[in-house]
Amino acid sequence: MMEMFKKMIGDKKEYKMMMARVEALPEDYEFVFKKIQSYMWNFSTGSGMDMLQMQYELIDLFEAGAADGRQVLEITGDDVASFADELVANAKTYVDKYRVDLNQSVMKRLGKK
Repeated sequence: MMEMFKKMIGDKKEYKMMMARVEALPEDYEFVFKKIQSYMWNFSTGSGMDMLQMQYELIDLFEAGAADGRQVLEITGDDVASFADELVANAKTYVDKYRVDLNQSVMKRLGKK
């Protein structure tokens, strides 16, 4: 029980640090990130941790774009939903891999092919 509590606190701290990076972005970038983030949560599984890596990568991309003086829509394109769908598709790829690994592991252990 204590380990779970420590993990929850650690996850909360990590999330707060991530969002501090978002809040340091230019206003347009922050707005678009939060909109994409909100959209992505609709597709998360379980605790939503599957989306965090994608969000970190998006922050890195946005930070680099802002540092280069680019507008946020130069990065996402005008169809922000399609851009977000690509991010979600990548997250689902990870989930699918974990599902396959789980099933294979159980079937191997139980002697089924």
